Amino acid sequence: MTRATVRGIELDYESIGDVGAPAILLIMGLGMPGIAWPDPIVDGLVAAGFRVIRFDNRDCGHSSKVAGGRPPNLRMAILRALLRRTVTAPYTLDDMAVDAAGLLDALGIGRAHVVGVSMGGMIAQNVAALYPQRVASLTSIMSSTGNPSVRVSMGKPRALRAILARPAGASDVESLVEHYARVFGVIGSPGFAVDGELLRHNLRRIVSRGVYPAGTARQLLAILASGDRRPLLARIVAPTLVIHGSDDPVLPVAAGRDTALHTPGARLAIISGMGHDLPPGVQRLLVERIVEHCRGAQCAAVVHDAAVPLPYASARAESRNHACLTFPHGLDPKQK
Repeated sequence: MTRATVRGIELDYESIGDVGAPAILLIMGLGMPGIAWPDPIVDGLVAAGFRVIRFDNRDCGHSSKVAGGRPPNLRMAILRALLRRTVTAPYTLDDMAVDAAGLLDALGIGRAHVVGVSMGGMIAQNVAALYPQRVASLTSIMSSTGNPSVRVSMGKPRALRAILARPAGASDVESLVEHYARVFGVIGSPGFAVDGELLRHNLRRIVSRGVYPAGTARQLLAILASGDRRPLLARIVAPTLVIHGSDDPVLPVAAGRDTALHTPGARLAIISGMGHDLPPGVQRLLVERIVEHCRGAQCAAVVHDAAVPLPYASARAESRNHACLTFPHGLDPKQK
């Protein structure tokens, strides 16, 4: 992977596919490096004609770590957030959105399709709201708006305990692999088969890339400090697809509905049996939905440009080599 510097933060990234193809920026979730995006998703998007960029968020993987300060009291921070009180943090989701937009700058990409999962979905939402001219489309997967309502924001206690548990033997690769295998056993998708051997193989790659518990804690603090972002989401103009699992134990399906409700024009796709992970069966469905959504957004932009006098239309033009697909208005008819 390669590094780019954004406002003093070094972001380690990987670019896959034709550099002249429409770009998809993948933003990963809490504590996970960019390589946690499964290769079949990346390969499927590249095969569909896109350039894919995945990267390590700040405070994880090989990207910059934030040094100093006392370890946060996460349980107290969660309580304060639920009580709608201020939570302080070294950085917020807005800062992480600046990182993502800055990476596009560093790569010379004017506009990209932005796809985020879990915390990455929150960052992607903020990128779309704060930098509308940079986002060709938005796909928010198993994420939320920061709505503090318990019904929307609180997952199952067992899943929350699993995520907050600190791994024993943090310096031992196999101990870390088994720790994360247990976590995914709790938060995973009950409706999709899991290959334990393949899961552990992928977890070894992630652990070898670098997991950083102190950074994970600060990322969670950034989520809590960002508070209720529904007013921010109301500013999103990019075509938006919200994907959520019907059986997500971390962020309940109500969080996906809430995200679609507060994002103008968003379509909602609920995947039956999906939890808070990306097993092989879900990967295939995500590639199909993301490709369909991105191509549809590109075609809508072509139609828009055709109605706009030059030179403004030419300034908006980008590589669009795919046939147009039509979408029904409102909710996805394939929604479960």
